Amino acid sequence: MTVEQLITALQQMPGQAVVLLEGDAGYSLVGGLGFEANGNGMPDEVILLPSMEGD
Repeated sequence: MTVEQLITALQQMPGQAVVLLEGDAGYSLVGGLGFEANGNGMPDEVILLPSMEGD
């Protein structure tokens, strides 16, 4: 999924909804974003980072 595809999909969701990541240990709130610039023909990457706040 590209950033453009993600933005388009998120724009169709209710604005007050939280964004979660699904993983082996269950769900985590998205707490931030990371960016990795790549070279050698590899696409750049946006990384969704989990929230480190306890529940």
